Amino acid sequence: MKYLHTMVRVSDLDASIDFYCNKLGLEELRRVDVEAGRFTLVFLAAPGDKEAQVELTYNWDPQEYDSGRNFGHLAYRVDDIYALCQKLMDAGVTINRPPRDGHMAFVRSPDGISIELLQAGDALPPQEPWSSMPNTGTW
Repeated sequence: MKYLHTMVRVSDLDASIDFYCNKLGLEELRRVDVEAGRFTLVFLAAPGDKEAQVELTYNWDPQEYDSGRNFGHLAYRVDDIYALCQKLMDAGVTINRPPRDGHMAFVRSPDGISIELLQAGDALPPQEPWSSMPNTGTW
């Protein structure tokens, strides 16, 4: 397993970039505009530490984020998303977004923190029972 990033929702992308980059000193690594989803992702890291990233998520349509809603999730790359999700489910962990596509899943910590799991390399082929499982909650 490898730590990937922490996601934070921001309401003003320019002000956030100014804070994180110009004031705090993080570097912008990449930016992705997702027209269909109407959001922008900006990945930042401390100079010389590109392994520990912060993902700023800016939703183009105005939203208010109350008490912690702006914190999104932790993300980890995993070797076998199906095996890990099975292990977690067997241990009583709720799989909020099953790995139906062999690429991505979301689980929740006991404190309600969303954890994104991303398959290392290419997505695994769809596999039952995962491919037909519904979402069990928000991620």
